[in-house]
Amino acid sequence: MAKKISIVIVSYNVRAYLDLCLQSVAAALEHVAGGEVFVVDNDSTDDTLRVLPEKYPWVTFIRNDENVGFARANNQAIRQSVAEYVLLLNPDTVIEADTLSQALLFMDNHPQAGGAGVKMHNEDGTMAPESRRAIPTPWVAALKMLGMTRRYYMSHLPWDQPCRIEVISGAFCLLRRKALDRVGLLDEDFFMYGEDIDLSFRLLKGGWQNWYLPLDIVHYKGKSTRKSDYRYVHVFYQAMLIFFRKHYSHLSFLYALPVKTAIYFRAFIALIDLLRKKLHL
Repeated sequence: MAKKISIVIVSYNVRAYLDLCLQSVAAALEHVAGGEVFVVDNDSTDDTLRVLPEKYPWVTFIRNDENVGFARANNQAIRQSVAEYVLLLNPDTVIEADTLSQALLFMDNHPQAGGAGVKMHNEDGTMAPESRRAIPTPWVAALKMLGMTRRYYMSHLPWDQPCRIEVISGAFCLLRRKALDRVGLLDEDFFMYGEDIDLSFRLLKGGWQNWYLPLDIVHYKGKSTRKSDYRYVHVFYQAMLIFFRKHYSHLSFLYALPVKTAIYFRAFIALIDLLRKKLHL
């Protein structure tokens, strides 16, 4: 029987969260006709690979001898996968039992949909604004960095209806295989962060639609990454620069300079804030 969905989870030192995630995936797959699951471990130092392969024998575990980054690790599994749809799923997520089946039904009924994201709830129950995002064009990015986030988070859209969006979150990113074959896999120039924005942009430029679906998951945001260290700040803002250079290098110097300056300035402020927090520990 042909497989309907390939689920790809990239994990790094989050065994307890990955365990919860796989439990929810197992329940969701009971409502789907044919699925496969890959966990790509980026050289975790915890007991992930000692405990979970035995507990979940139906999952294909891929072990990396180094942390190769989010994009490259996802691509490893995507290339081995065979299903009609591919779901990129964070290990620090828990999905509702009917989320997969309902999302797949939507995709089947909307052949122009290249990808879809869902309604992500934070750990405290609030809705995560990054469930719906706009492409960070120089104008949108500048507004966001000035604290005006309404356009970036597409706040005008309703939460309880399917809506066309621009950027699908990498925490839950359901992709049509045919669309991936046409626009290509994740760009491995992005080590972590930004690759979902880049892929979403390429889907739109390829003539596909990106959708938000009012289907629920919980995202324990930040548990799969350490946002309190200097490396995070460097990687995050470096990803912003990579995206900008890749898609907006044609802009004039005078137009591009303010955006690049803003990116560096925000990175500097973030580093100062981290230093201040560390000094108070």
